[in-house]
Amino acid sequence: MSNSNIRVGLLAYGAIGHEHNLAVQNTSGLELTAVCDMNPERVAAALELAPEATPFGDATEMLNSQLLDLVVISTPPNTHFQWAKESLSRGIHVVLEKPMALTADQCDELMALASTKKLMLVVYQNRRFDDDFVTMREIIRSGEIGDVYHYDSFVGGYSRPCDYWHSNAEVSGGAIFDWGSHFLDQILNIIPDDVAHVSGQNHKRVWTHATNADHAHVTVTFTTGKQATFVHSDLAAARKPKFYVLGTQGAIIGDWDPAGEPAVADLPAILTVHRTDGTSRVAPLQPLAPHEFHRSIVELINNETPMEVNALQSRNVVAIMQAAEQSAMQIAMPVVPAIRRS
Repeated sequence: MSNSNIRVGLLAYGAIGHEHNLAVQNTSGLELTAVCDMNPERVAAALELAPEATPFGDATEMLNSQLLDLVVISTPPNTHFQWAKESLSRGIHVVLEKPMALTADQCDELMALASTKKLMLVVYQNRRFDDDFVTMREIIRSGEIGDVYHYDSFVGGYSRPCDYWHSNAEVSGGAIFDWGSHFLDQILNIIPDDVAHVSGQNHKRVWTHATNADHAHVTVTFTTGKQATFVHSDLAAARKPKFYVLGTQGAIIGDWDPAGEPAVADLPAILTVHRTDGTSRVAPLQPLAPHEFHRSIVELINNETPMEVNALQSRNVVAIMQAAEQSAMQIAMPVVPAIRRS
């Protein structure tokens, strides 16, 4: 492809679609040329930012329009595989929301198709670019806390889950898939060691209106003996820290910002680095430039520059979530996930 603008279509336009729209408007080399949603009000909202984009109410019609080089798929997770396959088959680059699909086999099929067609396939792992995570990762990579051997992550509180598709296991993949797509991706980015096995547990105890688990717990054990956990809970009357990371020479605690109620998950954690002598420091956030993910899309398509995120990473996150769900059905018995290295 030449260095002319990459024509972007947005398939489904909710809050995350709006985020992509803003990023496209502010990223040199990208141009929003089409938007599709079954809700006309959402399409109208998209056109407020991009009035020259062509509106669609039918996804297949947009994909057949010859107006796009790339599509951002923000439909519910149980449709990701279908729409990514339809797009790649038409020669369109694909950005998928989390998770890539609901099974590793579906991810493998999409990756093979993208490779055959020489197209980009990538998942918007936006939490990889969060200010708190980026800052924590740099502290870890600097060696300040030594070798990380234990990593806990948590999101949630005690509240009634929403009534949207996020709470429907058939659509979302379940509680482990919903937030695990973010936090398990972060874990694998911090600890790149081979995974030995995964265990998972789901609790369904209070919220009968939703089919997602009320409380989900995943433990990833690596072949090096390191361990990481992820917990998503709607039953936690007392929150754990967002991050609790132990290294051989120190620790990092990421505390939830008390100013964040009720949307505490939308604010970066307050990171405190604890030293072995009992002293500590609050780490100032070191954010990346805005829209770094979208800028890297342009670099990949135009110049073949590798991205921070790639499809194999997101595929392996799906494999771990699958294994965790299988383990949960066996009362947390360990399951070896179908991880790929290439």
